[in-house]
Amino acid sequence: QVQLLESGGGLVQAGGSLRLSCAASGRYAMGWFRQAPGKEREFVAAISGSGGRTYYADSVKGRFTISRDNAKGTGYLQLNSLKPEDTAVYHCAVSTGTPYLVVQPLEAEYNYWGQGTQVTVSS
Repeated sequence: QVQLLESGGGLVQAGGSLRLSCAASGRYAMGWFRQAPGKEREFVAAISGSGGRTYYADSVKGRFTISRDNAKGTGYLQLNSLKPEDTAVYHCAVSTGTPYLVVQPLEAEYNYWGQGTQVTVSS
């Protein structure tokens, strides 16, 4: 059983920044997903268990940065240059079946999810 706990969401003006954290046991592939009201959940970013490989959705590439500190058992998502359309509940997730060096962008491969943290970007 893997427990995940996100933190760091909040209200920020357009152009601002936030850093989300995800405390998670184990060195598993980790991903961040988001769900806006009335929309389906979508992939944001992923990082391999080793931390050496990352992958981003086109909509956030160049603005968001995913990272992890395995010694602390925590993953991060740095959100910069935020836009109102980034408003959503952000969830971290881990994929225990993904090999350690592999980055996993497929939502269906994630088997443990956090409860989510709200990010609201005002215009």
